Amino acid sequence: MKVNIKYFASIRETIGHGSALHDTSATTLAGLRDELLALSPAHADGLARGKVVRMAVNQVMHDESAVLTDGCEVAFFPPVTGG
Repeated sequence: MKVNIKYFASIRETIGHGSALHDTSATTLAGLRDELLALSPAHADGLARGKVVRMAVNQVMHDESAVLTDGCEVAFFPPVTGG
């Protein structure tokens, strides 16, 4: 299945681009994140398990158990602070 991935803020800067169309066999956000961690050192750094990473599917916040569907939009971004 194909998913449209968007990276924001410091994750985008670390990975080096803001979006990608990704062919995945993952069925959940957790599985997709694991796949992406293995793509490159930049992905491993930007999406590392030790970092807090917020995730959304089709613009709705979810935890890693969220189920993916073909053509869905997945967003990864760091926690946002205000000031």
